[in-house]
Amino acid sequence: MPTGGEQIKAEKSNTTMVMEFILLGFSDTPHLQWMLFGIFLLLYLTILTCNSIIILITQTDSSLQTPMYFFLSNFSFVEICYVTVTIPRMLMDFCTQKGNISLCACSTQMCFVLLLGGTECLLLTAMAYDRYVAICNPLHYPLVMSHKVCMQLVAASWVTAIQAAIGLTYLIFSLPFCGSNRINHFFCDIPPVLQLACGDTSMNNIAVYMSSMVFFLVPFLLISASYGKIISNILKMSSARGRNKAFSTCSSHLTVVVLFYGTASITYLQPKSNQSKGTGKLLSLFYTILIPTLNPIIYTLRNKDITMALRKLLTKLLT
Repeated sequence: MPTGGEQIKAEKSNTTMVMEFILLGFSDTPHLQWMLFGIFLLLYLTILTCNSIIILITQTDSSLQTPMYFFLSNFSFVEICYVTVTIPRMLMDFCTQKGNISLCACSTQMCFVLLLGGTECLLLTAMAYDRYVAICNPLHYPLVMSHKVCMQLVAASWVTAIQAAIGLTYLIFSLPFCGSNRINHFFCDIPPVLQLACGDTSMNNIAVYMSSMVFFLVPFLLISASYGKIISNILKMSSARGRNKAFSTCSSHLTVVVLFYGTASITYLQPKSNQSKGTGKLLSLFYTILIPTLNPIIYTLRNKDITMALRKLLTKLLT
């Protein structure tokens, strides 16, 4: 009769370790596959084009050589990288009708999604701080928001996000995966991957929750405090023209903040037991694809400086 130790060894030997995952994506709607392929390809090209134009005009137009547009060009660059991590892979899966992804490729994709998403969160905070200094402390604005300070804020955003992304990815993929290998998602996101891990994931869930607090809740509170001060100062302005200009430069950024933080924080801060798989996939679709599509449109339509610079660029190209 086998002993308890022998039984455990036998169970371990019968356990098949997962070496690759299958991304289910939108396989539950097979009749819509090619239509979805066309939609996501169009959205991807729109994101690439619009954000590239923003980077181009902020780098070439002398009137846009200010800290606000320096941050915006960096934000647009991160947006391009962010969608490039997920959409091309998803388009390939539509074409091949397969969602196979190796453990290494899955961890790499997750690491870059976390890195670029975290950088976006911190850049949005830096952009809010820039607007706070410009409106609430305009006399010291050139000194406080010097080019060196702006470079340091961008560098700090990247470095902080890199450390967090590598740490979280290592923590998750150090777990064994020995059950189902089917991820009900269109990319390797934390919640659906953690659901497939074997053993106790409570410490990993705590680490994810704490990281979400640092990258979502804390920046959102700082942004909210900044805009509380900004709105208070704008309302005190005697000039109606000054108030309108201040509101126009801040409203686009505030719209992006609400859209991005709203959907992303629900995904990572909501208890997983309260979130259906379909809801998680839909929310991820919003903050990884739809919001990056809307961001350049919001910044362009609601910003007169960008609109004027775009008109000047078009005039140069057409003449």
